[in-house]
Amino acid sequence: MASQHQIPKLAYAPINIHLLKRSPFIIRSHDMLASILRRASRSPKPLSNLAAMTEASNSQSGFGGGSGKLAALARQLRLYKAPAFEDDEEEERAEESEGKVVAKVGVVESAAPAVVRPERFRAKRAAVLICLFEDDQSGDLRVILTKRSSRLSTHSGEVSLPGGKAEEGDKDDKDTATREAQEEIGLDPSLVNVVAVLEPFLSKHLLRVVPVIGILQDKRSFTPKPNTDEVDAVFDAPLEMFLKDENRRWEEREWLGNNYLIHYFDYGTGDRKFVIWGLTAGILIRAASVVYQRLPEFVEQKPEFKIPKFVSKDTIMP
Repeated sequence: MASQHQIPKLAYAPINIHLLKRSPFIIRSHDMLASILRRASRSPKPLSNLAAMTEASNSQSGFGGGSGKLAALARQLRLYKAPAFEDDEEEERAEESEGKVVAKVGVVESAAPAVVRPERFRAKRAAVLICLFEDDQSGDLRVILTKRSSRLSTHSGEVSLPGGKAEEGDKDDKDTATREAQEEIGLDPSLVNVVAVLEPFLSKHLLRVVPVIGILQDKRSFTPKPNTDEVDAVFDAPLEMFLKDENRRWEEREWLGNNYLIHYFDYGTGDRKFVIWGLTAGILIRAASVVYQRLPEFVEQKPEFKIPKFVSKDTIMP
C-alpha cells in the first residue's frame, strides 16, 4: 500500500530510456517501458495549470457549457485511480472461498471433528459526497458540508459530508453518496457530475466509508432543503483550507499498533462557528491533495485502512 504522504505526481522528470532498457531490476521488458511512457503521456495536468486550459474549455466544455475551470477539473479527476488495499483483496478471497468444503484425503468427513471458526468481521459499506462548486466571486473551489442533528444517536452535532450507509437498491458507492445527499439536503443527483471515487476510509464505528467527488456546475440551481431529522445546518467551506496549517489543531491516537493524527479545523461563516474534524477532516485533506495535486502544509499521518479480522460488536476506533 502506498505511503499516506505520497500523492500521485502528475509532472514527470525526463526518463533515460537506455538506462531503463539495460537494467532488469528497473524494468524487465520493452512492453512495460512502453506502458509506463503511455501512462505518463496521459497523466492529467495539475490544478495549477487549469487556468491555461480554461479558455479552450469555455467554448467546448462538454459539461453543460458552464465554467471552463470546472470542466478541466472534471477531466483531471476522471483520470484518478484509487489505490487498491490488501483488506479489499482479502475480503474478495474470503467471499470466493465461503461455503466451499475441502476434505483431507483419507479422512472420512463424518468422522472428522467439526471446526468452529469465529465469523470474520466484514465492515459495512458507506459513502459520502464531496460536492464541489466554484465561488461566484473568487472562483475558488468550495465544498458542501452539513452539521448533523443534535438528536442523532451517533456523531450528533458534528460536521460531516452528506452521505450514509449503503442500501440494497444502491448500484455502487456513487449511487449511495448521491442518494444520501438528496435525502439529507435535497440535492438532486441530476445536478451533480460524479467524476472520481477515492480510496476508502475507516470510520470510528468501523464503517468502510468511500468518498465520492462530484461537481455542482451551477450552485444557483441548488437550494438546500435539509432533512431536519438528520441535519441542523447546511454550509460550505473552501476546499483549499484543508491543505493549510491555519486554524488547525491535532491530537495523536493509536489504532492496531499504529499512531495517527486527528485533525481539527476551526471555520466560521457569518456568526456561525464550526469545527471540522476526525473522519470528515481526514477525507477532505485527501480530497484537497488530489484536486490541487500537492501535499498539505502539515504532517497528515492518517490511520492505515486496516480492518481487524475479528472484533466484538462494541469495538470502535479510539
